[in-house]
Amino acid sequence: MFQKRQTGIFDPGAPGKAHITTLVRDYQAGHVVPLHFHHRDQVVYASRGVMTVRTGDGAWVVPTDRAVWIPAPLPHTITMSGMVSMRTLYLRPRLAKSLPRNCCVVNVSRLLKELILQACTFAGLNGKNERQRHLIDLIVDQLETIQMVSLQLPNPSDPRALRVAGVLLSDPGDQRTLTQICKVAGAGKRTVERRFQEETGMTFGKWRQQLRLMQAMRFLAEGAKVTHAAMEAGYSTPSAFISMFKKAWGTTPTRCFDVAVRDR
Repeated sequence: MFQKRQTGIFDPGAPGKAHITTLVRDYQAGHVVPLHFHHRDQVVYASRGVMTVRTGDGAWVVPTDRAVWIPAPLPHTITMSGMVSMRTLYLRPRLAKSLPRNCCVVNVSRLLKELILQACTFAGLNGKNERQRHLIDLIVDQLETIQMVSLQLPNPSDPRALRVAGVLLSDPGDQRTLTQICKVAGAGKRTVERRFQEETGMTFGKWRQQLRLMQAMRFLAEGAKVTHAAMEAGYSTPSAFISMFKKAWGTTPTRCFDVAVRDR
């Protein structure tokens, strides 16, 4: 579990004077990119598989055909669920001025997907080259009008709430009630509920739902069936998971991940 003061190792990533530099990597399931940071803003795109990005503030799940925006110089790790094809753009700081200075998951339109893939055929894009400048302008334009997705799991900072969160992060499928978990964690139920609301912007119940949804998505990325993913993540029934997934994504998990597989 992350601690707020972790700093990480500086990774120069893709150095140089280019406005945008790129990185193309394929990773095996379970691979972890250790804690590190960059001096450039990043757009990390999953053209295959599911990534989980963690910082001191929380975690973000990045499914296929989504991307995560990671502003410099935020320390983070990346964990792969299933085989992951990662395509990364490193942007000069403040090149995309309207994007937030915190992590967020974003939808990747068909146009932005093709722009990212095209950019990754170059080691870097330099604004002094007319053709490359047009590509840079299109990428920045798409990023600045991008739709953000609510796939964050923020960490509470209060030690008591953090202990409760730690119990569930170690086993998202834990079926114990908050009262039962609080007894194990040595925390008061009302205090924990108040701290979750104040520090994460979510009720404890909503936070737990988000954790289970993110965990189920990781299982699906690793090839699990919907029923298995739902039950292992702590849902009472597969239909409860499907309903929550559809509410978040506007489609069913089977259709979403089937499309992802066919598009590889």
